[in-house]
Amino acid sequence: MPSATKIINFSPGPAKLPEEVLEHAQKEMLNYKNTGISVMELSHRSSDFLKIIDQAEKDLRDLLHIPDNYKVLFLQGGGTGQFSAVPLNLIKRKEGGAADYIVTGSRSAKAAKEAEKFGKIHRVLPKTDKNTVIPDQSQWKLNPDASFVYYCANETIHGVEFQFVPETHGVPLVCDMSSNILSRHADVSKFGAIFAGAQKNIGCAGVTLVIIREDLIGHAMPMCPVIFDYKTQVGNNSLYNTPPTYSIYIMGLVFQWIRKQGGVEKMEDNAVAKSTAVYDLIDQSNGFFSCPLDTKCRSRMNVPIRIGSAEGVETLEKKFIEEATENGLVSLKGHRSVGGLRVSLYNAVKVDETLVLVNFMKKFQQEHQS
Repeated sequence: MPSATKIINFSPGPAKLPEEVLEHAQKEMLNYKNTGISVMELSHRSSDFLKIIDQAEKDLRDLLHIPDNYKVLFLQGGGTGQFSAVPLNLIKRKEGGAADYIVTGSRSAKAAKEAEKFGKIHRVLPKTDKNTVIPDQSQWKLNPDASFVYYCANETIHGVEFQFVPETHGVPLVCDMSSNILSRHADVSKFGAIFAGAQKNIGCAGVTLVIIREDLIGHAMPMCPVIFDYKTQVGNNSLYNTPPTYSIYIMGLVFQWIRKQGGVEKMEDNAVAKSTAVYDLIDQSNGFFSCPLDTKCRSRMNVPIRIGSAEGVETLEKKFIEEATENGLVSLKGHRSVGGLRVSLYNAVKVDETLVLVNFMKKFQQEHQS
């Protein structure tokens, strides 16, 4: 790849970070605020780090308008760790130990499978291998006695994104927002708990954000590992064990960057502009590009794409990846389980960078459409 080519990273995760955040971190790498040491070396119990984690929580609360009766945790284990932590903390909240899972893709399917270790799991939707649509809520079969209802707001592999918050009729709603948090408005008061791995939309890998309503804390099963016990972590301000300090620092810088850009409202405007540009090109390509998703659940964050007819699709897609990489457009290959291409448009990806990709796609179509 020519050294002069500007690289635009469309990775599904770990994903692109804002240049401003990386530059800020670079300046403070060796000497954080005249301490003489790096943030990586700060004690997690030092006053300097306590200011970092407290400011990160404050900025997040401001961005999401988090009510006072919700606690914020910065944990380890990734979103996958929360596949276990959620049922371990919540499934025995009610007698019977049952939960509803709305499975719309790979992540929610994995979460449901993991939860089966700890209680009775009911899959609300009929099983499917395609994961291209979210059935109307009138077709859902929810259990009014469930301890919680679980769903993934955005499936990174299949590109299914909820454009609404499910109605659970009073049953606490738990949401995996790992790949679309802070990209659209979310009324936190409608949720019992929200979690998000940072490495897709709000930081670098290593820290997992958990937002949980106070009345849901304190119901952990005896077998729950102490570092996943929400009550223990809340009581210790996420500092029961050594937290991922540098990842929390980066996440805090991303929160500050989002605030400077105009908050969640600006991120949502950008997400609409970026995804619309890509989907419009797909829809207007006369079948050269295609997206398997129902239009009502198309993700703004992850756009799955196939190219050409079934006969020549793999050849064209391979060539697309090669030529895109030569032009500095990287990480566009689809997940191995579904193939094709995938364009990830997280908050750090700029609108003009997305338009560079769209123009490349137009040119590719002109050169290769038979």
